[in-house]
Amino acid sequence: MVIGHEAAGVVVQVGSSVKSLQVGDRVAIEPGVSCKTCSHCKSGRYNLCPEMRFCATPPVHGNLCQYFVHDADFCFKLPPNVSDEEGAMIEPLSVAVHTCRRACVTSGHHVLIFGCGPIGILCGLVAKHYGATQVTIVDIDQDRLEVAKKLGAADVVHKATTTDNDPVTFAHTLREVANDDGSHAALECSGADISLKTAVHASRPGGCVLLVGRGSMDVPMPMVAAGTYEIDIRGIFRYANTYPEAIELVSSGAVDVASLVTHRFTLQKAGDAFTTAVSPKEKAMKVMIKCSAE
Repeated sequence: MVIGHEAAGVVVQVGSSVKSLQVGDRVAIEPGVSCKTCSHCKSGRYNLCPEMRFCATPPVHGNLCQYFVHDADFCFKLPPNVSDEEGAMIEPLSVAVHTCRRACVTSGHHVLIFGCGPIGILCGLVAKHYGATQVTIVDIDQDRLEVAKKLGAADVVHKATTTDNDPVTFAHTLREVANDDGSHAALECSGADISLKTAVHASRPGGCVLLVGRGSMDVPMPMVAAGTYEIDIRGIFRYANTYPEAIELVSSGAVDVASLVTHRFTLQKAGDAFTTAVSPKEKAMKVMIKCSAE
């Protein structure tokens, strides 16, 4: 099966009914195509459509290829000052936009982020753009934490260790590190179960926890604490209606996605690209694969 779901491309042909695009347009490709007719689609939450066809989600092929056919409604024109690589980064940026929207991040908020990969860093950048006063990012990788600080995604960083295995104690440590009474929004972007549990204890009363990463299928949670302090636990599944805003964030210079690209390969070297992406010594953040024949 063909993989890939973060992509941008150049239109080489359009269907007879397509009026929004023309040959030569550069577009960011939103990888999910919904049915457009169910109640979820009509209410605007088309990411929850039960008939969604999403790139690289069996049996639907992905877009890591030279030519790809896609619904024009989910292809978004890129302005001249947004590069093709930045166009491909609109997909992960959309996850961050959707997350910060769901978290209701606004001016004065303190945001706690677990996980300092591309999604965690982008969440930090979007949270700052939305007005968050302080963003704290936690990770086990010091190099990635330094990247977050350099890009302006975090005001405070904290390197976690294998001894941080008690959620209550860990949350107390994070409150001391952040020098606050808990976060307004805790974004779990690592997929680590301990982070999800800690997020509840690290939230202030009335705060919220966002499940961005994917850990175990069944995670025991401190639900009594969440209920007692009215801490909302909210899911994140892809995104909806985010691509126009994400493109504007990049075009305006509000969010720098280009600096996250650390390695580049041709399609013929795709195997090397994936090896690089999973190799700790390469310190890869985002690895780009150029699919065109040029």
